[in-house]
Order: sequence, then C-alpha cells, then structure tokens
Amino acid sequence: MSRALKTALAVVIVLLTPVTSAGVMLGAFLFLPLPADLPDRVPPSPSQISRVYDAAGNEIGTYKQFETSIPVQKADIPEHLEQAVIAAEDRGFYSHGGVDVRGTLRAMVADLRNRQTAQGGSTITQQLVKNTVTGNDRSITRKIREAVLASQLDRQVDKDDILFEYLSVIYLGEGAYGVGAAAETYFRKPVSELTLSESATLAGLIPAPSRYSPRVDLAAAEGKRQRVLRAMVDQRMITDDEFGAAIFQPLALATQTAPGPNVTLVYPPEVQQTKQPYFTDYVARWLEHHLPGGLDQIYRGGLRIETTLDPALQESAQRHVADFLEGTEPDLRTSLVSIEPPTGFVRAFVSGRDFSSDSVNYALGAAGGGSGRQPGSAFKPFVLARAFQTGVTPNDTYSGRPHDVTEACGPKPDGSPQILKNYEGSGYGTLPLRNATWASVNTVFTRLILDVGVKETMDLARSMGLATVSPYKPGYHCASVALGAESVSPLDMASAYGVFAARGERAEPTPVLRVIDRDGKVLIDNSKPKTRRVLDEGIADNVTDVLRGVLISGTAHGRGIDRPAAGKTGTTQDNKDAWFIGFTPTLSTSVWMGYENKTTATAKTFKQHPVHGRSSVTGGSFPAQLWQEFMRDALRNVPVTDFSEPAPIEAVPDAAKIRARRGFAPGARMYPRAAPEESYVVEVAPPQADAPTTTTTTEPPSSTTSLGETTTTEGGDGGGVLN
Repeated sequence: MSRALKTALAVVIVLLTPVTSAGVMLGAFLFLPLPADLPDRVPPSPSQISRVYDAAGNEIGTYKQFETSIPVQKADIPEHLEQAVIAAEDRGFYSHGGVDVRGTLRAMVADLRNRQTAQGGSTITQQLVKNTVTGNDRSITRKIREAVLASQLDRQVDKDDILFEYLSVIYLGEGAYGVGAAAETYFRKPVSELTLSESATLAGLIPAPSRYSPRVDLAAAEGKRQRVLRAMVDQRMITDDEFGAAIFQPLALATQTAPGPNVTLVYPPEVQQTKQPYFTDYVARWLEHHLPGGLDQIYRGGLRIETTLDPALQESAQRHVADFLEGTEPDLRTSLVSIEPPTGFVRAFVSGRDFSSDSVNYALGAAGGGSGRQPGSAFKPFVLARAFQTGVTPNDTYSGRPHDVTEACGPKPDGSPQILKNYEGSGYGTLPLRNATWASVNTVFTRLILDVGVKETMDLARSMGLATVSPYKPGYHCASVALGAESVSPLDMASAYGVFAARGERAEPTPVLRVIDRDGKVLIDNSKPKTRRVLDEGIADNVTDVLRGVLISGTAHGRGIDRPAAGKTGTTQDNKDAWFIGFTPTLSTSVWMGYENKTTATAKTFKQHPVHGRSSVTGGSFPAQLWQEFMRDALRNVPVTDFSEPAPIEAVPDAAKIRARRGFAPGARMYPRAAPEESYVVEVAPPQADAPTTTTTTEPPSSTTSLGETTTTEGGDGGGVLN
C-alpha cells in the first residue's frame, strides 16, 4: 500500500471515528433501555397583556389571550380528535419508540444541507418534549436532546398518557393552549362536543396555527381540514360514510353564515377589553404587518403600544356619528377617519355602527375584511391632478355634452357605438375644468381621463395612497375610472387627499407612535415620520385651489367651516355609497356612509331622517354635513392657516395638442353656480363579453367595475355615474 493511500485512510479513520462513536452513543440512548431521570415537564407560560394608549397617555384597550388553558379530562377528548391528530401529525405514533428515526435523519440532513433548521420530522412525543422541556431553540443540539428525551419518555409513560398530555398543552393559535381552550376559542363549545369536521380543523392547525387559522385564511384552513379527513379515511380511522358526511361541512365564519348541519362554523374572537374596538382592531392589523413576531407578540408579548389617536377628536367624531345614526335603519353604516397630512398620524377613527355586530371594519376597506367601497366623483381630483401634470390648466374648457368613446373603449356588445351622456340627455356646453369640478360634470371628466391617460391616472392614485386601485388592464379599465369605478377605503381616501393638503408630500398613514417591549426596548418608533414627494407642489396647490370652490359654489356649497378648506363629494349608483372628503392644511377627514348590504339602494331605503329630514343621501348632504360639524369641533382651538397660492400651470399652446385632448383653448372665465340636486346620469353599455369580472367571497360585486357597466346616480354631487 502506498504512503499516500495509507495517509488518506488514516485521515478517513480519524474523521469517521467521532461520528461513528456519536452515532453508536445516540443509538444506545434511543434504542437501549438505559435508566434515565426525565426532567420535569412544564406547560408553556401564560401570555403577557399588551396595553394600548391614546396620544394623551390614556389606556384605551388591551391585547391578551382569553383562553390560555382550559383543563380537560382524558374522558372528555373524543376519539375522532385523537385520531385526527395522529393522522395529521404522527401516523406511526403507536408503533415507534418515541422517535421516527427516518423522519428525524431526513430532517437533520436537510437542515445541515440548508445550514438552518427548517425541516419537521418530529413525532407527537418529540413535540411534547419540545413544548414542555427543551423549548424552541433552533439548533441541532436541541434536536438530538429532544430525540433522546422522547425515546426515554416513551419507555416510561403509557402511549395514551403521552397523547393526552400532548393534547392538553399543544398551541393551536389565538392564544389557545390545549384542545380544551381551542374548542372554546374557535367553536364556542366544550371539547367533548366537537364534531369530526371540527376535530379535523383543530388537527390541521398544529403545524402552523397562524397560517391555517380560519380567522386568518379561511381557504387555507379549509384545504388543511380536507387533507386531515382524507388522511383519516386512508388510514381506516373513519368510514367512507363518515368521511363523506364531514367533507361536505366546509368552514365558514359565524359572522357571515347561519348555523346548519352542512357547515362548520368558526366564531369570532372574544371582544377585547377596549373603549375603541374599531381603532384597536386597526392597530392590531397594522402591527401584524410591521412588528416582528406578528400576532403572537401582540397578544402575548406584554407590549406598551402608544398610538396617535387624539382623545378629543375621537370623542367628537364618535358623538357626531352617533347623533346622526340615532333613529336610522340598523343596517346603515358610517365611517369617519381623520388624518394629520404632514405626519400621517391617524387622529380620529370611527367605522361602522356596532363592532360586535359588524362583519368588517369599514374604515379599512379590503384591509378590514371587506372589499372596499366605490368613491364615485370623489375620485375626480386624481384625474384633475393627472391633467395638470400634462399641462392642462384649471381654466381650460371642455365640453359637457354627450360623446362617443367607441374608439377608446370599444363598442357595445351589439356593435353600436358607446355614447356617454348626462342625465336625460342634458349637457353643459363648454365650461372650464374648474367649474366642471364644482358641478362634478361626468362627461367632462370621462373626456379628460381619456385625454390624459387612464393608466397614468390610476398609477398616480396608487402612489398617493389608494392601495386598492387595481393595476391597469387595457380593454377593461376605461372612462368609468374617472367616475369612481375602483373600490377604496375611508382611511385611504383621507390619506390620499392629505397629499393635496401637504403640497404633494405623502406620509404613510399610521395609528402607532411607539411600541415598547416589557424590557423597555423600543421596537417601533414613528415619532419622526418620513415623507416622500409623490406630486409637485404646484400641481397639488392647483388641485386644492379648485376643490375650495366645491365648498363655496359647488356640490357641497354651504358646508364651509369658517376657514380655508377644500374637498369633494362622491355618490355611487343608486346612492349606495355617499362620500365627502375634505381638508385644511392641518387635517384631512373622510366621511363615508352606506348600507351593510351593498346591493341596497340608499335612495330607495333611507327613510326620512328623524332629525335632519330628507330621504336620499348624497355626498353633498349628510356626509358633508357630518364633516362640517366634526371639522368645526376639531379645529376650534387651532390657529387659522391658509393654503399656499398656487403657481400657474403652463398651458398647452400647441393647437394639435389641444385637438388631441378633444378640448378647447382657454376662454372667458365662467362664474361658479351651485350644482342642482339630482342632475346627472351617465349611460354606458353592458360589459363586453371578454371583459374580466370582479367577484368576492364576502360581498356582492361592485356596481361599477368597468366602462361597460350601466351606472346611475343622483345629482347632489352634480356628477354622473358614480358621483
């Protein structure tokens, strides 16, 4: 044998000896009945309460886990729950010695290859050891110790006792430790009364409770429930008939579905102790995306959460909303959100009507569990801003007459041209954009958005804060975007209008000032908010200058607040949604009202208000009135500040460009006049056959999603389709 070969063999022996020895020792611990004293098994410690404070330091709520643990007896646990957990987590539970060697080795190899502990492979016994002895330290050393202790535990404790102890302490999300707490948390019943479908749901939570929670992702939880049931029938734990009955009992939220034999209802969490349930719900949703550790740290971390909520403004907002809603129909909802434009701090936040009965947080739109609401003509300022970017000026004139959009938007399904026209065929002749905004003339703005770009307008709106405005789709998004076809939220509208107030600077809306952990470490600090420019100063100032006229001579005339202010009304088809968003240099406030069921037409069902009279809701009526009352209160002790004088926008002098805009050269200024009530309607054809449609699992499709849908409105906002 050559010297080189001998040297190589010696090196291999030196390297392999420790590994072989370690393997022999580990095998001895795992498979030989060696005596061992097991450490005491300690259940997970209870959660720490996180406390929420307003801007004045008053405690307004807490985040805590309600059912940390509910003791159960072994006889209380249904057999199908035990079977579901075994089928989902450890099908060899009754046959192995506490450790699945193949699974563990496979996981360890994958972890070494990836240089991190990412693989599973733990048995029920190993998971019990991890939860009560070794903890969650992500290391190879912990995995080896866990395997050794699991093997010894399996020799000293009966299998059924191990399973019972495991089911008593396993974390199942939402603060529930053990199946007793989980049964009460998700299904509002004792564990002994769980159905097969409910047991499969709980078993499906074990690998990742936050991911498979039906309250977080109903579809993911349903998919996991079905996989557990299939595993049970494959392993002959349940019969085909039992499987067939359970598989057709899908998960549903109790807030949206009535009880019945063919559904597995999941109930909402217990209402937290809070004086401001809508706002603390918003804070929790915000922290989930901004705080390391997410929901688990929020509800168990013992945090001090300092918010931006102004108690005086919040009290005023709640009082005015409550006064308005008193005596109205129970399904009428109102939201008011007020934001400080220079900082993005949310100062007042009212949503819906009753937190315990509302299915969504209306002020948040899609982020609050809903699908958002269409803003109607309240979207027009974004079209105006885009137009000013291209050189169009407030005094440029446009035609308010009906117009053919076939070339830009396509013909009707029958091939006839698409004609946009105002209510009963009436027109406004030609008028400056300034006046068209005050009167909210739809045909002017549908011309304008086609001239300055539908895609560009939508992109601008998104950059200003309308996060739910969808990406542009050619052939689908067209002129109706100018009239509010995209869904938004009151929070986003208050924030986006705040960009005009802040002269083009945008501060992300935030309800949180600081978050401090129980050791005093600052986890989040928004005390020095960051802004970014999304609009030129001159553009923002000119939009503001135009919107000031809405409160003086436009669709919200008479709703001024005795100081410089600007805003815009919005009303959607059949008065389903009514808006007013207005601002001063220091405060931007959005008011929305509508019905819980979006298919309900406000104009047809809103009965005579017991105090305010009138039977139809427009953006210029109740929303503008509520805005006016709140803003007067909110700014009573705030010094009056004026908006900046807008710099002139450079006009587009080229005649070819003017013709390309389908507009006219600047003419003599027209004096404003008050917009008539119930004036304008735009008639549009049904959607083309190949146009995509928008659907939702929680609410009906929006009434207007593309140019191709027929929409109408009243004229309190002086505009058409979505006014």
